[in-house]
Amino acid sequence: MFPRIFGHEAGGIVESVGEGVTELAPGDHVLPVFTGECKECPHCKSAESNMCDLLRINTDRGVMIGDGKSRFSIDGKPIYHFVGTSTFSEYTVMHVGCVAKINPEAPLDKVCVLSCGISTGLGASINVAKPPKGSTVAIFGLGAVGLAAAEGARIAGASRIIGVDLNASRFEEARKFGCTEFVNPKDHTKPVQQVLAEMTNGGVDRSVECTGNVNAMIQAFECVHDGWGVAVLVGVPHKDAEFKTHPMNFLNERTLKGTFFGNFKPRTDLPNVVEMYMRKELEVEKFITHSVPFSEINKAFDLMAKGEGIRCIIRMEN
Repeated sequence: MFPRIFGHEAGGIVESVGEGVTELAPGDHVLPVFTGECKECPHCKSAESNMCDLLRINTDRGVMIGDGKSRFSIDGKPIYHFVGTSTFSEYTVMHVGCVAKINPEAPLDKVCVLSCGISTGLGASINVAKPPKGSTVAIFGLGAVGLAAAEGARIAGASRIIGVDLNASRFEEARKFGCTEFVNPKDHTKPVQQVLAEMTNGGVDRSVECTGNVNAMIQAFECVHDGWGVAVLVGVPHKDAEFKTHPMNFLNERTLKGTFFGNFKPRTDLPNVVEMYMRKELEVEKFITHSVPFSEINKAFDLMAKGEGIRCIIRMEN
């Protein structure tokens, strides 16, 4: 679908509200979210799910859900929306169910990073893996989401957090997020799951996979300890990928879980994540390594393509 306005991780201020919107008012500080919470469907009413029937992520839809039309245009021709957010723009129009109202004291140029990746990794650890105090956790992939998962494991009280990544240049930075030791699969002839099992007397207590590579997913599952180990998949795999493992890995009491947006309900839970930041329980500044004005957005893409930095803030006031 083209042309469309991309962008889905942001912070903003409500400029106006449409007819029937009662939960928000002009001036409210909000985080736009790529998935939503209608609060009415079975998923929203379930304490166990955040996968709203009405508003869950849809990468193909480029229009508003209510009337099937776009709110952007140029010379009378529509420009399409992206995952309901389209935040690479000074103004955007969103469904109220995809907008989380937050504490107005929270700095938007910091907490904007909580609207997708950081919350996804954090929630994968604290909401899904739930590492017990003193446990050992392996994190596969030390990008922003993986570092947030490490941070979540640290907050939960894990004593050993092992970072696994093919890029050794990420290791030193990852110490700031709670990682205590590292494994680069390229340094070993044995499978990674075997390396981790030998390091941890039989396997880690929890693992969180944040790469989207199906081989890493299999390794993350097979490296957890039998009897109690839990592996959590966060990364999104290739559409044709297949996960293959021996059934005995399950029968020996290992658990495999998946998560979407860290199991956070956007409107209900994101304000509380922002409060974790406000209480200094969660540090977001260390995730922000660069900042550019909106006119230089391509610099941000260059940084991302090179794997430099973690998060780059795009400032709208050029």
